[in-house]
Amino acid sequence: MTNLKYKCMMGGTCCHEIPGDYVKRIPIYPDEADKLIEIAKKREIEFKIIEDLIFPDIKNEKILVLTYRIRLDNESQGCPFYDKKRGCTVHNIKPLACQAYPLALKQIDAFNFEISIDPLCNFVINNYEELETVDLEKLKTIFQEEYPKAVIFYRKNKRIMFKIRELEVTNKISIPREISLDHFNDYLKIWDREEIRVK
Repeated sequence: MTNLKYKCMMGGTCCHEIPGDYVKRIPIYPDEADKLIEIAKKREIEFKIIEDLIFPDIKNEKILVLTYRIRLDNESQGCPFYDKKRGCTVHNIKPLACQAYPLALKQIDAFNFEISIDPLCNFVINNYEELETVDLEKLKTIFQEEYPKAVIFYRKNKRIMFKIRELEVTNKISIPREISLDHFNDYLKIWDREEIRVK
């Protein structure tokens, strides 16, 4: 049995863009975006988000926004709420994705996710050999605070997908299973957005 316990090393890897072709994705739900936008306004800091997980609804001619992601294309190449000395400055209300880190949801396809460990986290790098062989029960022990958050995150994503399917089944929306990139880009330019929110 391992005695290993996760402790954030405050390196900021989770909060910053990674050099190279990899694109850092910090997903946030619309309700989380609302809170962070308000805090950014009060603190007078620049905070940008971009649509992340979206679906075209051809029945209502709308783009359904399920999640946003924090834009990291600023001077620090990182989340504007990260401070070099203090770490996260919105720790008490940070997004679920951040609360669960270094446990992450890996998207298998549009409707399926699995929980994985971010290999770029300094704690994971330092303890890679031990973490490589852990089973789920050990994972829960090592990441006592983060694992329950990852489960909440996972379940919230499942509720969103269920809501999308429910809207489809009741014929309130229509999401094409195949769409050309040109058509999708046209829809992005002209259609209004509608956020999909769940508790």
